[in-house]
Amino acid sequence: MKVAVDISMYPFDPDFVPPISDVIKRLNTHDNLEIWTNAMSTQIVGEFDDVMDALRQEIGTTFETVPKSVFIIKMFNDPGKV
Repeated sequence: MKVAVDISMYPFDPDFVPPISDVIKRLNTHDNLEIWTNAMSTQIVGEFDDVMDALRQEIGTTFETVPKSVFIIKMFNDPGKV
């Protein structure tokens, strides 16, 4: 099942750009996902298991390296029919 995710990260740090850029860079290493980034969020499209594996890995890495941050995630299934 294909899904689409809209994800935004809010690090509680005055220097917030580097942690956001790092997450986007790491998400782009997942070749089996389609990823678009704009000024407000990043969109990820792919098979459900692939998307969830990438999110688990990259959010986990971020939570280990960035002391405090929040992710806002919206997800919907079957993005090809929208």
